[in-house]
Amino acid sequence: MTQQPFELPHFYMPYPARLNPHVDEARAHSTAWAREMGMLEGSGIWEQSDLEAHDYGLLCAYTHPECDGPALSLITDWYVWVFFFDDHFLDMYKRTQDRAAGKAHLDRLALFMPMDPATAMPEPENPVEAGLADLWKRTVPAMSADWRRRFAVATEHLLNESMWELSNINEGRIANPVEYIEMRRKVGGAPWSAGLVEYARAEVPAAVSGSRPMRVLMETFSDAVHLRNDLFSYQREVEDEGELSNGVLVLETFFGCTTQEAADMVNDVLTSRLHQFEHTALTEVPALALEKGLTPDEIAAVAAYTQGLQDWQSGGHEWHMRSSRYMNERARTDRPWHGLTGPGTSAADIGALLASAGSERLRAHTHVPYQQVGPSQIPDFYMPFQVELCPHLPGARQRLVEWSHRMGILQEGVWDEDRLDAADLALCSAGLDPDATEEALDLSAHWLCWGTYGDDYYPLVFGHRRDLAAAKLTTERLAACMPVDGGEVPLVPSNAMERALIDLWTRTTARMTPEQRRTFKDAVNSMTESWLWELHNQFLNRVPDPVDYLEMRRSTFGSDLTMAMCRMGHGPAVPPEVYRSGPVRSLENAAMDYGCLINDVFSYQKEVQYEGEVHNLILVVQNFFGCDYPAALAVVHDLMTQRMQQFEHVVAHELPVVYDDFQLSEEARDAMATYVSDLQNWMAGILNWHREVDRYKPDYLARRAHGFLPDRAPAAGVSVSLG
Repeated sequence: MTQQPFELPHFYMPYPARLNPHVDEARAHSTAWAREMGMLEGSGIWEQSDLEAHDYGLLCAYTHPECDGPALSLITDWYVWVFFFDDHFLDMYKRTQDRAAGKAHLDRLALFMPMDPATAMPEPENPVEAGLADLWKRTVPAMSADWRRRFAVATEHLLNESMWELSNINEGRIANPVEYIEMRRKVGGAPWSAGLVEYARAEVPAAVSGSRPMRVLMETFSDAVHLRNDLFSYQREVEDEGELSNGVLVLETFFGCTTQEAADMVNDVLTSRLHQFEHTALTEVPALALEKGLTPDEIAAVAAYTQGLQDWQSGGHEWHMRSSRYMNERARTDRPWHGLTGPGTSAADIGALLASAGSERLRAHTHVPYQQVGPSQIPDFYMPFQVELCPHLPGARQRLVEWSHRMGILQEGVWDEDRLDAADLALCSAGLDPDATEEALDLSAHWLCWGTYGDDYYPLVFGHRRDLAAAKLTTERLAACMPVDGGEVPLVPSNAMERALIDLWTRTTARMTPEQRRTFKDAVNSMTESWLWELHNQFLNRVPDPVDYLEMRRSTFGSDLTMAMCRMGHGPAVPPEVYRSGPVRSLENAAMDYGCLINDVFSYQKEVQYEGEVHNLILVVQNFFGCDYPAALAVVHDLMTQRMQQFEHVVAHELPVVYDDFQLSEEARDAMATYVSDLQNWMAGILNWHREVDRYKPDYLARRAHGFLPDRAPAAGVSVSLG
C-alpha cells in the first residue's frame, strides 16, 4: 500500500482483550470448511494465503474468548462466510456495477434461512449459497424461534443493503452522517455479530429483546465496531476499492475538513458510543430487569450477553491491530486502559489519559441550565415544497378550543387558552393535510394538541417533582387507554391526557383492523415512552449522545404517530413490505429529521433558556464539539439541508427501483406518490407553522416564560394519574 492517509488516533478501549485457547482448532477447521464450500482455490476470490493472512480464527478467538472449541469453530465459519460474501459481492457486482445480477444473487440467499429447520432449501449454486446453507443447518437447532427471526432479519439486512452501497457507487454519492450511521448498521453486520454473541454466550430473553435498553446496547456496540473498522479500513476501502461507504470519508465530505480531522472526529463519535453503551448497561438495563421481572437466570443471560459485546469490542480492536487486511503499521501500541502496571508505563501519562477520558464523560453532565442564549437565530432553510393550507382552518381553530376545554386540557395548570392560541395547532394540521375534510382536520389538530400538551406536561409536572415513578405509571395508563381489540377501555380516565386519548383512540381506530390498531398503538407508545427517556436525562442533567439524540428525537417529536396517520388513507394497495423497505424507511427518516430539526432551531431559546432543557440538537452539537451557538447552528442547518436533499434523492432514484422490485400495480404507485406528497406537505407545513406561531417568539417567551400557571399548579393526584 501507499503512504497512510492519516495517523490512527488513540482509541478508548477499557476492556482487556482475551484470547480463546481454541484458536488453532478454529483456524484449522475454518480453512478446511472454506475449501469444502469452494471459497478458496478456483473461486476467483480467495486463495488459502488470503484466508491465512486475514486470520478470521484470530478475530473470533479474540471476540469470543470464552466459548468452547466447536462453538468457536462454528462462529469462525460464519465470519469466513460473511467476509467471503463481502469480497465476492465486490468483485462480481460492485466492480462491474451490475445491479440486476447483484439483486438476483441476494434474493436467492433468503431461501437458505428458513424459520422452520425442516423446510427444504434449493441446491446451492455458488460458494456463498453453499456456506449459508451449511451454517444455517448447523446453528439454528440450538437457538429459539425468536433468535432465528432476529438473526435472519440481521443477515438479510447485511446482504440486501449491499445494494444501497452499490447504488451509491453507481451514482458517485457519499451519504450524509445520519443516513450513514443507519445504513452502516445494516451493511456493516455488527447487529449480525451481536446475534452470534448470543450463540456464544447467552440468548437475550424474548421478554426484553425488543426493548430500548437492549436495542441501544446492540446499536452502540454496532456503531463502535463499524466506526473502528472505518478508521482501520479507510486506505483499503476508499483509496484501493473506490468505496464511498466509510465514516471518515462521510465526515470529511460533510464538514469539508482534512482526512486527519475527519478521522479524529470519527474516533470522538466512537468514544461517545462506547460511553453510551456503558451508561445504558449500568443504568437502563438493571431498571429494565426489575421492570420486566426477569428471573435470576434471565438476568445472568443479559449480563453474559453484555459482557460478550464488551469482549467483541476489545477483541475486534486487537484483531484490527494485527490483521494484514487493514492499515495498522503506525497504530499506537500502548494499552493505557488495561495495561496500567506494565513496564515502562508513566504515572503522568496514565493520569493524563484517565483525565481525558473522565473529562469527555463528565462533559455530558456539566451543562448549566437556564443560561441566557438570546433570540433563536433562524437561517434560510432549504425548502423546495410550497405550503398549502386547508380551507377549513378557521372553524378547526374554534373547535380545537372547545375540545380542549371539554377534555380538561386547559384546567390542569399547564395550559390556558393563551398558550393554546400561541401554539395554533390547527394551523399546523392545515399545512400537513391541505385537502382534509373538516372531520379529518379536527382529528389531526386534536392529536397534535394532545401530543404537544403531553410533551409540555411530562417535564413540567414530573420533571418539576423529579417523580419518574409517577411518570411511568402515567405512561402505562395511557397505553391502557388504547385497546387493540376494539373493546371498552379498562380504566376510568383520571386526567385530561387520559380523557383526550380515549376520545382520540375511539375516533381514529373505529374502522381499523386489530393489526392496524396494534401498529398505531405502537406509534403512540413510542412517543410517550420517549418522554420517559427525556425525563431520565433531565434528572441526570445529561446532554445526550448525538446519535442517540437524533434517533430518539423522532419519537419525542411524535414522528411515528404522524407517519401512521399519513398512511391511514392509502388502503391495501401498497404491501406492508414496501413500507418496511430500506428506501421507504430512508425517505421517512429524512422527512422526520427535517421536521424535528426545524423544531430544534426555532425552539432553542425556549428550551435552553426558559425550560432548562438538554434535548436540542444545537445544544448537543455545542456540547460534543465544544463550539459556540452560531457554529452549532451551522452544523444543524447543513444537516437539515442534506436530509432534505436525501429525501429528494430517494424520490428520484430509489423509489422507482422499489416499485419495480415489488412489481407494484399502478394503483399502488399512485398511492405511494400520494404518500410522498403527504410527506412533502408535512415538512412544508411544519416549517410554516414554526414561522407563524407565537410559541417560539422571543416577545411571547419573555411574557409567558414556560412553567405552571400561577394560580393553577397541578395537584399531586394529577401527576400520579390514579383513577
